[in-house]
Amino acid sequence: MISKIKQLSDRIFAKLLREYETLEINPAQGRVMFPLWRQDNISFHELRKKTLLSKATLSHMLDNLEKAGYIERVPSEEDKRTINIILTKRHKDELKRYLEVSNEMKELTYKGFNDKEIDEFEYYLRRLLNNLTEYSEKNK
Repeated sequence: MISKIKQLSDRIFAKLLREYETLEINPAQGRVMFPLWRQDNISFHELRKKTLLSKATLSHMLDNLEKAGYIERVPSEEDKRTINIILTKRHKDELKRYLEVSNEMKELTYKGFNDKEIDEFEYYLRRLLNNLTEYSEKNK
């Protein structure tokens, strides 16, 4: 069921994003941008942990976001071997519109749920994610 929900919600979210004609960020890019909107100037490694993407996939997505002018890669001041990802000024308009679409998607997804049900549901999802993350980390 989780796979079916993810598949359908991805299609609906992409459709909602397309309806915002001036919005240039697609759902996959949003997966990378969202953690950066919450905390700018983070390392590649941190961003990888937040997105759960492979190194190759994240690198490719960052290449595209950098070419589009949304992010820059800069060496860390503390450790020159570490590359930090920072947002450019271009991202601000996209953030506002992306959040509007995200809120619309949240309302659609949780239609008929009360706050207690939403909290409980998200609590159980976090537990599932933690279980799988813990397994994944142990079995690399």
